[in-house]
Amino acid sequence: MRAIWKGAVSFGLVSISVKLYSATEEKSIRFHQVHRTDAGRIRYQRVCSVCGEQVGYDDIVKGYDIGGGEIVVLTDEDFADLPLSTSRAIDVLEFVPAEQIDPILFDKAYYLEPEGAATKPYVLLRDALADSERVAIVKIALRQKESLATLRVREGVLVLNTMLWPDEVRVPEFGFLDEDVSARPQELAMATSLIDSMTGDFAADAYTDEYREALQQVIDAKVAGQEVAAPAEAEKAPAPAVDLMAALQASVERARAARGEGDGAEQEAADREPVEPTPITSAKKGGRKGGAKTSDKDGKEAGEKRRGSRRSA
Repeated sequence: MRAIWKGAVSFGLVSISVKLYSATEEKSIRFHQVHRTDAGRIRYQRVCSVCGEQVGYDDIVKGYDIGGGEIVVLTDEDFADLPLSTSRAIDVLEFVPAEQIDPILFDKAYYLEPEGAATKPYVLLRDALADSERVAIVKIALRQKESLATLRVREGVLVLNTMLWPDEVRVPEFGFLDEDVSARPQELAMATSLIDSMTGDFAADAYTDEYREALQQVIDAKVAGQEVAAPAEAEKAPAPAVDLMAALQASVERARAARGEGDGAEQEAADREPVEPTPITSAKKGGRKGGAKTSDKDGKEAGEKRRGSRRSA
């Protein structure tokens, strides 16, 4: 690995010299754009949309679009006095329990390696973090951007996770959140049973990128001049279920069968009290505000009572 940044972790009066490495790498297969007829690489030129001339890097500056076709031009001098830290320091701000940080805030991960004589203070901070079961909240400036980040311990190494700022996380504004929808106890129990039947210990190595593997096989076959074998037909998605309880029950039985637990599922289904089907497409709670929706059966009984009362009168 190649270090992409050098600096120091500022921990109280202690300064720990470190190198920063990318902890992850992109494994997607990358392609070049080429000419179909002769496989020549496609080149792009930087051309001004106003004068039509090709522009060199020395004549390119940043522009901010304020709308209406107007652009505010900013030069290097405009950026020079901004309060972006250039001290190459990772400033520890506080220590917090890890569970208080919403994972949606995490952006990119980096490894920290001690540099020179900084091994002992590095190990001290690492072990103290591990014993406290907390993470450090820090600030760091990378690539002309100041980021909030966490420091935590993973496999004996300090890991820095840059984070998004709170205003960079969108608020989910979905219509169903304002609807009056709820699950019946029987449906909730069945869904919980499905979760239990599919529960296990997470092992990242158990999962693979099947698309990438298939694409690599196509490329390897092309290189070797072989026929490209047709991929296996993907399993068809199940048809939309009409009855929510039936769909849950079938899902539980399928999950248990996959784990070799099929015999108990049928017996449990036989012992369970029958439940009136709930169509998935009409699972919303009913109708008028301020009152529950009346079923057809209840409405008929109420009508019979009213007619009986009129005849008695």
